Amino acid sequence: MDIIETKVDINSKVFQENTKQMTALVRDLENELDKSLNDRSPKALKRQKESGKLPAKKKLELLLDKNTPFLEIAPLAARGLYDGKIHKAGLIAGIGVVGGKECLISINDATIKGGSIYPMGVKKTLRCQTIAMENRLPIITLMDSAGAFLPLQSEIFPDIDDGGRIFFNQARMSKMGIPQIVGVMGLCTAGGAYGVAMCDEIVHVKQHGAIFLGGPPLVKAATGEEVLANDLGGAELHCNESGVSDYYAEDDAHAINIITKITKNLPCSDKSTLSMTKPAPPLYDPKELYGIVSPDLSQPYDIREVIARIVDGSRFLEFKEMYGETLVTGWANIHGYPVGILANNGILFSPSARKATQFIQLCDKRKIPLVFLQNINGFIVGSNYERAGITKDGHKMVNAVANAGVPKFTMIVGASFGAGNYAMCGRAYSPRMLWMWPNAQIGVMGGSQAADVLVTITNDQRKRAGRNEMTKEEVNFINTPVIEAALKEGNAYYSTSQLWDDGIVDPAKSRDVLGLAISASLNAPLRDQDYGFGVFRM
Repeated sequence: MDIIETKVDINSKVFQENTKQMTALVRDLENELDKSLNDRSPKALKRQKESGKLPAKKKLELLLDKNTPFLEIAPLAARGLYDGKIHKAGLIAGIGVVGGKECLISINDATIKGGSIYPMGVKKTLRCQTIAMENRLPIITLMDSAGAFLPLQSEIFPDIDDGGRIFFNQARMSKMGIPQIVGVMGLCTAGGAYGVAMCDEIVHVKQHGAIFLGGPPLVKAATGEEVLANDLGGAELHCNESGVSDYYAEDDAHAINIITKITKNLPCSDKSTLSMTKPAPPLYDPKELYGIVSPDLSQPYDIREVIARIVDGSRFLEFKEMYGETLVTGWANIHGYPVGILANNGILFSPSARKATQFIQLCDKRKIPLVFLQNINGFIVGSNYERAGITKDGHKMVNAVANAGVPKFTMIVGASFGAGNYAMCGRAYSPRMLWMWPNAQIGVMGGSQAADVLVTITNDQRKRAGRNEMTKEEVNFINTPVIEAALKEGNAYYSTSQLWDDGIVDPAKSRDVLGLAISASLNAPLRDQDYGFGVFRM
């Protein structure tokens, strides 16, 4: 492979200004991540300390094998929603190594509303289950939840993608042979009881943990019986009498120790193999990405400069370099793993789409994972391009992305608008994982573009009605709210709060995030379906 020779002048004013702005965005991201982990009320922290329970982040520390990384999933989920205090949607989740095996880990944080489950908590749990199923990862859950947040029960309970789907997925994962291990470290009521009982192995902490379909208040209301939580569903009852629980733990730390032993005892399954190379860092400092990519999405740059700071040795074998130049495609390695990269260098034209289709087929045939680097405003529009077949060429690319069976990973490094989001493997096209940089924006189209479209439509309507075009004041009246809404609902923080992505990442850490995700994906077959595609229109 050829080394990408950088053309970046790190001493230029543009580079320095970009660095200043991106550094500020990364600093804001770090502050938000710290807040999501540590911003808890003194009352909740005091209650937890008095209870003798371990904090969620301490549980995670004890659970992970020493000196191993943790790829957190959706750390800013539910940011700004509800009362602004449901950090991480109520649970820490991610991929980590436990007992020598990569696992999907989910830990309730009881310092957030007693571990109550909010709608976004359900969505985050479902997302984690999807990741576990797609990548065949064992699931470890540390439960301590007060159950569904009842004032929002209509958003949690009845639909296909609400709480009941969690248990449906658990049944399907059991059929798939995906191990499910749970530590009962607090109350597990109603649906929480099912979530525990449907796991393969249950570790139950004495005094703290309780499993029951109806808690003491409901039992009293329904039957008149007065009973304490521990007597109704504690560790002694479920380990000695009902047989619901399988292991008796003295405290949280003991439970985590047992879970580690259970995980070590799981059969070792061979990971899928790729033609690996020896990992090597990029030749250029990944932090130079701060100066290359402007937070102003209208400022162009060569996406190869981004690739050069992500891939091993900055080596890249470019495919069809002179054809469809607004899309860069080619092969590289990330932490030794071979990947096929598709990266935007402008709007998508017919040649770009045809090149992408061929490249995706090659990678899928050869069982090489795909990495999409999105900075895309969409496909080209206009009568000449329609005559040339942009619609059918775009369809070919979208078809190829949808049907490629190899692991796909998407990093939104700038714009992600319109059908370009789909063609470059947006969330609807099921990448194994998808992340955003803090400067990224997502939407049907950019705010200014959307405003211009509305103005054009309105003026056309006026013309047909025999009226004059809008005045400058009327145009501003339309433009301002549209642009403001696009900025609010299209920025990375809005996206991540809604779980449209798996997290906002520091650009300089993109390489490591991709490496961890690719490693996890190899626990599943390299292709999740037979090789093949739908009809490509001629």
